[in-house]
Amino acid sequence: MSDLEEEYRLEYFEEHGFHRKQCPECGDHFWTLDPEQETCGEPPCDEYSFIDDAGFEAEFELGEMREAFLSFFEERDHERIEPYPVAANRWRDDVLLTQASIYDFQPLVTSGTTPPPANPLTISQPCIRMQDIDNVGVTGRHTMAFEMMAHHAFNAREDIDDPGQYAYEGEVYWKEETVAYCMELFEELGADPAEVTLIEDPWVGGGNAGPAFEVIYKGAELATLVFMQFEADPDGEYEMKDGNRYSPMDTYIVDTGYGLERWTWVSQGTPTVYEAVYPEMIDFLTDNAGIDHTSEEEAIVHKAAKLAGRMDIDEAKDVEAARDDIAAEIGVETDRLRELVEPLESIYAIADHSRTLAYMLGDGIVPSNIGTGYLARMVLRRTKRLVDDVGVDAPMDELVDMQAERLGYSNRDTIRDVVRTEVERYRETLERGRRRVEQLAEEYEDSDDPIPGAELVELYDSHGIQPDMVAEIAAERGVDVDVPEDFYSAVAERHEATDAGADSEEATSHGERLVDLPETERLYYDDQERMEFEAVVLEVFEREDGDYDVVLDQTMFYPEGGGQPPDHGTLSTEDVTADVTDVQITDGVIVHTCDADPGTGDFVRGKVNAIRRRRLMQHHTATHIVVHSARQVLGEHVRQAGAQKGTDSARIDVRHYERVSREEVKEIERIANDIVTDNGQVTQEWPDRHEAEAEYGFDLYQGGIPEGERIRIVQVDEDVQACGGTHVSRTGDVGAIKLLSTERIQDGVVRLTFAAGEAAIGATQRTEDALYEAAEVLDVDPEDVPETAERFFEEWKARGKEIEELQQELAETRASGANEGDEVDLDGTRAVIQRVDGGMDELRATANAIAEDGAVAVVGSATGGAQFVVAAPEGSGVDAGAVVGELAERVGGGGGGPPDFAQGGGPDADALDGALESAPDVLRQIKSA
Repeated sequence: MSDLEEEYRLEYFEEHGFHRKQCPECGDHFWTLDPEQETCGEPPCDEYSFIDDAGFEAEFELGEMREAFLSFFEERDHERIEPYPVAANRWRDDVLLTQASIYDFQPLVTSGTTPPPANPLTISQPCIRMQDIDNVGVTGRHTMAFEMMAHHAFNAREDIDDPGQYAYEGEVYWKEETVAYCMELFEELGADPAEVTLIEDPWVGGGNAGPAFEVIYKGAELATLVFMQFEADPDGEYEMKDGNRYSPMDTYIVDTGYGLERWTWVSQGTPTVYEAVYPEMIDFLTDNAGIDHTSEEEAIVHKAAKLAGRMDIDEAKDVEAARDDIAAEIGVETDRLRELVEPLESIYAIADHSRTLAYMLGDGIVPSNIGTGYLARMVLRRTKRLVDDVGVDAPMDELVDMQAERLGYSNRDTIRDVVRTEVERYRETLERGRRRVEQLAEEYEDSDDPIPGAELVELYDSHGIQPDMVAEIAAERGVDVDVPEDFYSAVAERHEATDAGADSEEATSHGERLVDLPETERLYYDDQERMEFEAVVLEVFEREDGDYDVVLDQTMFYPEGGGQPPDHGTLSTEDVTADVTDVQITDGVIVHTCDADPGTGDFVRGKVNAIRRRRLMQHHTATHIVVHSARQVLGEHVRQAGAQKGTDSARIDVRHYERVSREEVKEIERIANDIVTDNGQVTQEWPDRHEAEAEYGFDLYQGGIPEGERIRIVQVDEDVQACGGTHVSRTGDVGAIKLLSTERIQDGVVRLTFAAGEAAIGATQRTEDALYEAAEVLDVDPEDVPETAERFFEEWKARGKEIEELQQELAETRASGANEGDEVDLDGTRAVIQRVDGGMDELRATANAIAEDGAVAVVGSATGGAQFVVAAPEGSGVDAGAVVGELAERVGGGGGGPPDFAQGGGPDADALDGALESAPDVLRQIKSA
C-alpha cells in the first residue's frame, strides 16, 4: 500500500522551512514554521489566542472580509462567481441544503460531464449545516448558517487514452499553488505565518477522497484545503480513514473552504464569533431578555469563552464534564458558570437560527413535514423554544426579519407572514402533543427506565415537542428523560437524506441490449406540430405479455417524462400496422411498445395520435402558465413540487404555506387567461447551462434537473423553465384555462387542478349542468341558486334547533312525570328507570334532565334495536359505564363510557323490558362494588 504521507510532502513546505510534527494530544500530524511548536494548535489541544488580541492588522465586518477575500483571488486570475441558493435541491436531486461551495458544482462539473462556469473561480457561498445545530451558541465558534469563501480549480489528467472525454482539460493549479495562496492571504492581512498550522486531515465523501489540510491560526480553524483526487476502488492502492480503498481518478479538483464568519471573528478578537457576526442583534436580544452582568460576571463569561471550544459535541467525550473542567480552571462552581453562560448560549443560538431561517425562507423554502421544509420547520420551532425559555418577548417574525434585512432579501413580507403562520401552527401542535407526552410519562412512571432518545425523536417528528419540554412534563411524574447531546443534529440527519427520485426514463427488461444501440433522434423537438414521419426499425424485442418493444433511428413519438404521458399512435409498413400504446426512454434510446412486430430493418411510417398530442401540448403549456400566475398571486416562494399532465385535465403541485382562497383562485385564473389571450410566442432554445443559470436562476429547474452542457429552455410569457416536454406554438393555442379545484395535499404543498382548451370547455359545461340541475330542483333561476340554498340551509338549521328544543321539553316533561318511570331508592340515592321509545338524541336529553334533577337515570328504547343511556350525578356512587355494560349484555350487545354518562345497546329489542326490570339489581350491585 502506498503511503498517503507522501501526498502531504510539498516543495512549498521544504522551500519555506516548514516542519512536520505530530501532536502529542490528538495524534494528528501538522506542518508549522515554528520549530518549538509542540501541539497542533486547535482546541481542545490548544486555546484560542486571538480573543482580546485580534489576529489581523485591521478589523473587518462581514462584508469587508468577503470583499477582501474575493478581491485577493480576482487579482490572481480567478473569476468571481455569484452565490447559489441555500436550497441545493434546486439544482441537485441527491441533497437538500448547500453545505459547502463545492455543492454548487456537483455532480456534473466535478465528474467532468459539464465545464465549470469559470476555471479557476472564487465564490462566497451561503451554507447551512444542520449537523452543527447542537454546537451553535455553546462552543463560541459554530454557526449553522455561514458563508464559505472558496477558490476552486478543476483539473483533468492528460495522460489518459481520451483526455477529450471530459469537459475540461489539463491542470490549472494544484497543491503547491493552493497552499501558497492560503499563506499569501494570511500575510496580506497582517498575520504572522509562524502562527499558522496546517493539520493533515484526509477527506472522504460521496465515493471520492483526497488529502486535505485544516488551517489553524491562533486556535481557530479558518480554512480547509481539500484535494479531491481519488475515487472508490476495491483494488485501490490507497486506504483512507473510512476503511475503504481508493485509486487516482482522471479529474482532480481543488476544493477549498474559508469560513467568512471565523475570519471576521479573528480580525475583531471578540469573545465569541457571535458578537463579531451579529453585534446589533446580540445587543438587542440581551437587552430584551434583561441579561445584565456585573463586571465580575462579565470577567467569568469572558474567561469561559476562551475555553468554550472544548464543548464541541463532536470532539468532547462528555460535554457536561468539559463544562466542569472549564469551571474548575477559571475558579467558579459549575452551577454558577451554567447560570451565567446558558442564557447567553441561547441568545447566540437565536441570532444564528434567525439568520438560518432568513436564508431558508428568503430562498423560497416553505415549512412542511418533508425535505427542506421539515428542516426549516425544525429550526423555527427550536428557535421559538429558545426565545420563550430565555425570556425574549420580541415576535419571532421580527427577529427573522432583522436578519433578512441584513441579507438584503426583497421578499421580507412573505418571510414574516410564513413565520407568523408557523408559530401559530406550532402553538396548536404543542397543545395536542402535551397530552401524548403525559401518556408516555405515565407509561414509564412505574419503571426505573428513562424515556429513551428514540421516543423523543418520534415525539419531535410527530408533534414538534422538544426534549426539554418532555423532560419538564416527565419530571412532574418523577420520570427521567434520556436526552442525547446531539439530539437536533440526529433529527436533522434523519431528514437531510433525500431519495434521488424515480427515474422518469423507465428502464426496460432489454437494458443490456439497448446499450449497443445509438441514441434515438428526437424529431418532436424540430417540429412539435408535425404528427407523421418515416424511420428505420433498428431493433424489435418481444415482451412477455405478447407485445413488442420497437427501437427506431428517429421518432416523432414523445416518451413519458416530466409529468407528460407518452404519445400514442401507429407504426405502419406495407404489411403491418402496429398500435403504439407506450413510449419510454432509457439512456437516450426511445422504446415504442406496439401490439405487432413491424420487422427489424424495415422502413416504417409513424403517425402520432394528433388529438391526444394536441391536448397534452395544451396542458403542458398551461402548466407553465398556471404556476407562473400562481407566483404572481401567492408569492415568489411558490415553486413546483410535482406535476402531471393529461388529456382531460392536469395538475400542478406548488409549495405554499396556506390554503388558496377562492379569491386567489379567481385571480390566478384571470392572469392565466390574460396570458392566453395575449397570444404570445412559446419559444424553445438550447443555451449553455451556466449562461442560462446566470440569466434565469435556478427556478429554471421547476420540473427536474437535466444533464448536459446545453439545456432546453422553454419560455411561455415571462415564465422560463428547463423543459423537455412538447408545447403549443403560441399561448393562444391553449384555448382557455379553467381551475377546477385546489387541495392541500400535504403540509406546505397545494395542488391546483385545471383544464385547458376543449377540456376546459367540457369542465365548465359540467359545472353549469350541475348548477342548472340544482336550479331545477329548487325551482329558481340558476343565478338565484346560492341565495335559495342559503335560505333553505338556514331554515333547516332553525328547524333542527326547534326540534332539539322540543325534544328537551319532552324529556323534561317525561322526567318530571311520576308515572313515566320507576323510581328506585339506592340507599339514599334516587334512581329513575324509564322506557322512552325514541331516537338516541331523545334518550340522551331525557337522561340528562333526570340527572339534573339529582337522580341516577336509566333510560331505554326499542327503536332500532335495544338502546340504553345511563347518567349518574356526581357523588351518586354509580358507574354509568359499568351499568350500561351489564344491561347491554342482556340484549346481545355492548356499550360503556365514563362514570357520569354512558350509552350502548344490542339487537334484541324484545329483551329490552326484561333488561330494564333487572336495572335496580344492577344498580345496587354496581353501587356496592
